[in-house]
Amino acid sequence: SQSLMSPMYFFLSHLSFSDILLTLTVTPQMLQVIRDKGSFIHVTNCVIQLFFYSGSTTTECLLLTVMSYDRYLAICKPLHYNSIMDMKLRSYLTIWPWLIGFMVGSVLLTFVCNFEFCGPYIMDHYLCDLAPLLQLTCSDHSTLDVLDFILTIPFIVFPFFFIMFTYISIVLNILKISSTGGRRKAFSTCSSHLIVVSAYYGTLMNVYMIPSNLYSYNVKKIVSPLYTAGTPLLNPIIYSLRNQEIKAAFWKFLSTFLTIRTFGRMQKTRH
Repeated sequence: SQSLMSPMYFFLSHLSFSDILLTLTVTPQMLQVIRDKGSFIHVTNCVIQLFFYSGSTTTECLLLTVMSYDRYLAICKPLHYNSIMDMKLRSYLTIWPWLIGFMVGSVLLTFVCNFEFCGPYIMDHYLCDLAPLLQLTCSDHSTLDVLDFILTIPFIVFPFFFIMFTYISIVLNILKISSTGGRRKAFSTCSSHLIVVSAYYGTLMNVYMIPSNLYSYNVKKIVSPLYTAGTPLLNPIIYSLRNQEIKAAFWKFLSTFLTIRTFGRMQKTRH
């Protein structure tokens, strides 16, 4: 559908791919742990899982930030939106989150591969995240602890506050719209993204930003599936149910499919 060729859906396609990558990285191992009440994973596979998990998580944080900027331009600067958000800028805004995300994954991978693991080789988690992995090493990981905390600032804290700033600006601009229909349409285009941001960043910040003395490790372990598996599974539902263009495109596709199928059956019946 031509209505789904706008920049918003271009960014949404990248977010969907990031969700798929995160789900494929985390969910199979998680389901195996739940089914077997424990599971074996080779250290090489564990490190690879850490690489793709950290890369896709960082990418998703940055893509959500890019999408909030896109909504800000669309609502606060509508007359200049198409000229600013051209294909060149769209490409830059999607390439850099992927590059930065997997640069972060590569840095963590380099550190972890140089560690010595001396047992016990039992990880109290369903996921090869950095914190449970560091519990298995007998090497000094104080530098990596500091680096891990520092990385949360540009990739979790700054994006979150930038998103909040854009939505405050969006709300203030929406309140200036005189017509009720215009306000409703503006709110509907942003509500889906705001729900996703709240669900994703809410759980992510609980796991990585709140100190262990205030939030136990076991609680964090319970919360983490909400953003590693829950949010990626809910994103398509949230965006589809609250977006009239996606609904219209879906029903148009379904109507065309049923028409072609009915016509094909009629042709077979005649022969």
